[in-house]
Amino acid sequence: MKRNIRIHLPHGESVSAIIQLPDEAWCMMVLAHGAGVGMDHSFMQQIANRFEKAGIATLRFNFLYMEKGGGRPDLPHVAYNVLRAAIAKAQDYSSKETLPLVGAGKSFGGRMFSQLMSAEELPGVSALVFFGFPLHAPGKPGKERADHLAHVKVPMLFLQGTRDTLAQPDLIKEVTDGLRKATLAVIKEGDHSFHVPKKSGMSDAQVLDDLVELTSTWLRKKLT
Repeated sequence: MKRNIRIHLPHGESVSAIIQLPDEAWCMMVLAHGAGVGMDHSFMQQIANRFEKAGIATLRFNFLYMEKGGGRPDLPHVAYNVLRAAIAKAQDYSSKETLPLVGAGKSFGGRMFSQLMSAEELPGVSALVFFGFPLHAPGKPGKERADHLAHVKVPMLFLQGTRDTLAQPDLIKEVTDGLRKATLAVIKEGDHSFHVPKKSGMSDAQVLDDLVELTSTWLRKKLT
C-alpha cells in the first residue's frame, strides 16, 4: 500500500507525507529528508521503495520549510514539532499492525531526530538510523555536533560514506566508538549522498541495495 497523507501540526499547519506499508511488514520507519531536498527526492523515493520490498514500512514527509517551497531549514524547535507529529501519525499505523517503530533521517533529518531524542523520549521509538550523519561542516572537521548523542537512549546505526565531506572517517569512528549504543557501517567510496565514482566498480543502485540490507540486518538484530 502506498498512500499520500497529511500530517497536522500545532497552530493549524500541516505537511505532506507518503506512507508505504507492505503486506508483510515487520517494522515501521519514520524517514526524514535532508536539508536541501524534500521527501520526493530520488534518494528518498528509491530507498523507501527498497525498504518496502524488504518488509519495512516507511512514512516520509516534508519538514515545514520544504512544504513551503524550500529555503533555510526550520529552526530545531519547529523541526521537532514535525518529527513528533510524524511519529504520532506513524503510530496510528504501527499500533494496528503491532510494528516496532524506528526513526531515521538523511543528514539534517537524522540530526534533528537525534537532537530531539537526546532531550526527550519519544514513546515507541526503538532505534535510530542515520543515512549520513552531518558531523561537521565541509572543510571544518570537528566532533562538537555529536556531543548530544551520548544522551540518546536507543540503539543507533550510522551509515557513512568514506568520501563524506561532512563526516571525516576517522572522526565519525571516534564518535561511534565512544557510544555504547552506536554501530558504524561504512560505505566504501560513498560521498555524503552515497554516490560512488565509476572506478569503485559499484553503482549508486548497488549502494542503495547495500544500505537497505545493512539497515534491515541491523534492525532485525535490535528489534527481534
